Order: sequence, then C-alpha cells, then structure tokens
Amino acid sequence: MSLRDILISQIRAQGPMRLDDYMSTCLLHPEHGYYTTRTPFGAAGDFITAPEISQMFGELIGLALAQTWLEQGAPKPFTLAELGPGRGTLMADVLRAAKRVDGFVEAAEITLLEASPALRAVQADTLANHEPHWIDTITALPEQPTYLIANEFFDALPIRQFVRDGSRWRERQVGVAEDALVFGLGPAQPQPALAHRLEDTKDGDLIEDCAAAAPALATICDRIAAHGGASLIFDYGDWRTLGDTLQALQDHAPADPLDAPGHADLTAHVDFEALLGAVTVCTASRITPQGLFLERLGITQRAQALAKTLSGAALESHIAAHRRLTHPQEMGNLFKTFGIVPKGATMLPGLEI
Repeated sequence: MSLRDILISQIRAQGPMRLDDYMSTCLLHPEHGYYTTRTPFGAAGDFITAPEISQMFGELIGLALAQTWLEQGAPKPFTLAELGPGRGTLMADVLRAAKRVDGFVEAAEITLLEASPALRAVQADTLANHEPHWIDTITALPEQPTYLIANEFFDALPIRQFVRDGSRWRERQVGVAEDALVFGLGPAQPQPALAHRLEDTKDGDLIEDCAAAAPALATICDRIAAHGGASLIFDYGDWRTLGDTLQALQDHAPADPLDAPGHADLTAHVDFEALLGAVTVCTASRITPQGLFLERLGITQRAQALAKTLSGAALESHIAAHRRLTHPQEMGNLFKTFGIVPKGATMLPGLEI
C-alpha cells in the first residue's frame, strides 16, 4: 500500500488531518517517508543545498566557528553539531578548513541530528575519519560547550496554517474528495497563540505557525548559555510570514504538496520573528542576507584564489557557484543567517548585533 493510500484510509476513518501531521507523515513515515527512504540531496536528488553548490560555503563557516572557539578560550572537549546534515558535505568542509586552527578538530566531538537511516549511512561514510555520533532529539545535545550549524533545518519542520475569519481562525486541513487528497478548512475557532497576528491581517489572510521551531532553538540557547559556544542558522523566510509558503520539490522542480506523498520534499518559509523570540538567555545577531554574510567572510577572495587552479567548464561552474550563493537574485537575499553566542561574548565573524 502506498503512502497516499494509507493517508486516504486514515482520513476516511478519523477525519481531516492537520497540516503538520500530514507533513510529518510524508517526511518521516518509517516505510514510505521522504527522508527515511532516500538521499534527496545533490544533482541526482530533488534539490541542492548551499554546501553541495560549493566547498567555499562550509570552509568559511568552519573558520568562523573556529575563530569564535578561540575567542571563547578554546574549550576542550566541545560539541560540534549539525542539525539535518544532509550527506555530511557541510560538516566535512567545516572540518577540513578548521584544521588550520590548532586543536579545534582534535577537541571537536561531532554530533549529528538526523532522522533518516539512509542519510545516516551516507554521513557515516562522508565523516568516517571523525567518528560522528548521532542523536534523535535536540534535547540530547551533550552538556558541554556547543558550536552548532543548522542549514535548511527549520524550513523542514512541520507547520500549521490558519485562515482568518473575523477574530477567529479556520485551520487548513488535508481531506479526501473523490479518491484524491484535497485542502479544506476547519471550523472558526479562537486561537489565543495567534492573537498578535490580528493586528497585521484581515479576513481571508492565511498565516503559518511552526510550533516546534522556537522550542528547538530555545534548547540550543540553553546549551550555549550554560556551557559556552555559538550557533549559525541558515534558512529562507521573512521576519513575519504572511500567506501560503508551503512548497513541494520533486526532481528539482515545484510539485503539488498533495500529489505524491513521500516522494517530494515539503518545506515552508521560516518566520524569523517567531524563531528569534526563543532567544532569551543568549545574544542573537541581526538577521543578515546569506550573500552579505559570505562576502564579509571573504568568499570573493576565496573564489578568486580557487579560480587560479581552474579552467574551461570547471572554471565556469565555479563562477556560477559563487554567483548562486551570493547574488541577490539567487540565494544571496532569499536565504538569511543569524548567529547566537552567550551574553557578553563576541558575535561570530560576519554578523552584527
């Protein structure tokens, strides 16, 4: 039985499904989930993330984290963590670049949050020389100095969607009509947690809520506040989201989120206002466009140095990669980053408080 058939059967038996439950099932179903059955990254997958575009992305992050580690007294040992590490490419680039900083790699205990058995196997191969350790929840992060990266992690957390109806909200749900999965709306109900959104919306407006995002970041902040460290978060979104940003991607092309459950990646824009609301015990930087952050760290100079060893198609690909990561019309403005450090500590390079 396909995941589509399973979902239709479940909805017919139990009623319409909340969107966050639908997303979780599509992505993490033990037999048919998108992340549990495949390795979706790279040219052969469904999408390409920044680390897969160019080694420069991970190299600059590695040096930024290592510099911050030095400024905080070079604690040993420490957790070097990544949430949703894909094929392990970013962590491998971070470690390769950070070897230049004496003692950093030797003191690092590599910790990866990954739900997919298929991706864990790939990560184990990519990082075989570094003895990575996997965790199932953010709360399992070790109680010690923590330097953490999350690239396109928060956009994959399940969301709920609500349509305003007067001073109440109707929740968008997944139902069944004529053997097909369809969207519908539940009854109008009060949503106290959304009271602040009455000030910037009107009847018929759709907003999104990601209940898991803020607690996840709060846990990261607790570790950093208690033990030292830093975090770099990269994702796409806006300061306060408005409208339907749910999207499905299959074979590098947009798809209908309800068409092929388990066969397409499902994501939504990050609400950075809601996410940064979780930063109370640490200091967060300003939200910074990814392109500006990378330029501040010297990506153009690094690109020019690498270009000297390239020619022909390899050089053209390298130039295109630099543009894709930094240009405002590509990933440069769409993707944002911010850093977190303990109160009173120096902010990560490339970011401003």
